[in-house]
Amino acid sequence: MKVYDVEGFPNPARVRIALAEKGATDKVEFIPVDVMAGEHRTDAFKAKNPDAVVPCLELDDGSHISQCTAITEYIDGTFDGPLLTGRTPQERARISMMNLRAESGLLNAVGDYFHHATPGLGPDLETDQCAEWGNKRKDVATRTMAYLDSVLDENDFLAGDTFSMADITAFAGLAFADFAQIDIPANLTNLSAWRAKVSARPSVSG
Repeated sequence: MKVYDVEGFPNPARVRIALAEKGATDKVEFIPVDVMAGEHRTDAFKAKNPDAVVPCLELDDGSHISQCTAITEYIDGTFDGPLLTGRTPQERARISMMNLRAESGLLNAVGDYFHHATPGLGPDLETDQCAEWGNKRKDVATRTMAYLDSVLDENDFLAGDTFSMADITAFAGLAFADFAQIDIPANLTNLSAWRAKVSARPSVSG
């Protein structure tokens, strides 16, 4: 298998953490995509992923899977190791729910702020900005941080007592928030403690 990505970008980081949790990092080949040069928008890349974003997983049969949640689900079902998407229908549903909340309300909201209300990746790539929308999404990201903090007041992790795909997504969202200069409010102590705990996991720190 191959993973087309950019090391250090938030969504590729989600896939890399999932692979590390499953002990499968060495089972795939990472292919760097030159996003700053617009490689992700070329016809050749869009033939692999019409969304024109990274990451994109290429299977041994030549087919492709995009979207981080779908890629993580494939990784979780393919490799041994701790389950990241749940065992029972209830676990799977709860993880999916919290993953969507972390993705839409935090990671994607930060991304919208970064790409619309800041210089983002530069004028060659940020060609359709709407600063008002970006700033509204920044507020969504901050509210989502507060929501996640309340969830962590009762749970060790975002979907219960076990680390899951939802935690990976939220962790990547906070890393993106750092880059976009959106701070975690000081009163959100549960979220900060959770982040420190996740940072110490070998899949992240190693």
